[in-house]
Amino acid sequence: MASVTFDELFAGVPVMAILRGMPADKSVELAVRAWDLGIECVEVPVQTEEAARVLGAVVAAGAERGKPVGAGTVTTTERLGWAVDAGAAFTVAPGLNTEVARASVVAGLPHLPGVATATDVQAARGIGLTWLKAFPASVLGVEWFRAMRGPFPEVPFVATGGMSARNATEYLEAGARVVAVGSALEDREQLALLADLLR
Repeated sequence: MASVTFDELFAGVPVMAILRGMPADKSVELAVRAWDLGIECVEVPVQTEEAARVLGAVVAAGAERGKPVGAGTVTTTERLGWAVDAGAAFTVAPGLNTEVARASVVAGLPHLPGVATATDVQAARGIGLTWLKAFPASVLGVEWFRAMRGPFPEVPFVATGGMSARNATEYLEAGARVVAVGSALEDREQLALLADLLR
């Protein structure tokens, strides 16, 4: 699959799905549920080699539908290697590690680093990263997004951590471009809310 950009991944879709800590069959089931809803962007964190195998299963399911799948929690070059081997289309991290970020981009995988301060934002943008992940978003709060719009109006943020279909709208209205949800995909009530959000 050709290299994809976050601009393409998030075009018109303000929701990303994170499938953390589940077996491969469950992860594939929830990924399909996300794609059926209209969520283009699915991430599988790779904290262990077993999780990297789960990522591989979701990547294979995505390939059948033409959907790129990313690797999350890519905090080391070793994990980046797992992501590349599994066929990930992009990488995500909870913080900014310039070595990992640069290696990911060199490998052809756009990188979404976690930021929590203006210093983080400047550092990430300084090495050419465009989209940034505000983490942990629920701890930073909606006011953080409003405050960051002042000095960084051009920066697209993905709100991650403590996000659900119930608080997503509040964060999007405050300036987040995308919200990343996890357990919402297993909750029928939240699924309906997510569908509304995607419309």
